[in-house]
Amino acid sequence: MSVLFSLIKEMFFDKSIKRGNVGQPSAIDHDLQQNFPEDSTGGRDISSAEKLKVLNVGGNNKDIPIPAPYDGWEHILLDIDPKGLPDVVCDARDLTSLPEADYDSVYCSHNLEHYYRHDVKKVLAGFLHVLKDDGFAYIRVPDVGELMQIVVQRGLDIDDFLYQAPCGPITVCDVIYGYGEQIERSGCDFFAHKTGFTQKSLEVCLLNAGFPVVFVRVGNLEISAFAFKSKPTDDAMALFNLSDVIPSELSQ
Repeated sequence: MSVLFSLIKEMFFDKSIKRGNVGQPSAIDHDLQQNFPEDSTGGRDISSAEKLKVLNVGGNNKDIPIPAPYDGWEHILLDIDPKGLPDVVCDARDLTSLPEADYDSVYCSHNLEHYYRHDVKKVLAGFLHVLKDDGFAYIRVPDVGELMQIVVQRGLDIDDFLYQAPCGPITVCDVIYGYGEQIERSGCDFFAHKTGFTQKSLEVCLLNAGFPVVFVRVGNLEISAFAFKSKPTDDAMALFNLSDVIPSELSQ
């Protein structure tokens, strides 16, 4: 998974950076990953009756942590690349081949942008397939809308320096199309970005896929979406502190 923008606060905004992490490929630029802010929401189970299950789609390997709210959950890693020793080797476009309604949550961090727009529909259909009726998907992607604003405000060109990451300098092009050096070094084109999202476009995409309730947070060049398969419970809302977020809902 990608981790972009650890220096975004100092360079662009006077915002507090939250702790958080991102995933890795089935299609993700993991060299950029240690730069994305982690999610600061607290970890607590929403049920004590049985261990909850989260499917980490495109997380590369389990050395990369998932957000704290999943502490205590059974963590099932799915990836297209067997090198990271995932629990399930599968292309995320083929999730409908897995058992139905088997997971309480799907976590997909900096993976969805690595699919063509028409394939995103297949991936999201797969999320709905594997989720239980009261389950939800937690999706994180780069915020292309905020990136465009930064490009205009700073007068940047596509190959101009955007920020410094632990892996090296990151350009505007790297954020839009994927980390070029990683793609070249690995020889794996699944590290490339094939689509992008703004807050509005991701909300619409999730609603059109069939998620009736979607909560979205933005900041530090990242969009975090919480897409519920049915009306969320109070416990599920509390898990990610969503009470202060106005949801988008599917029109009846």
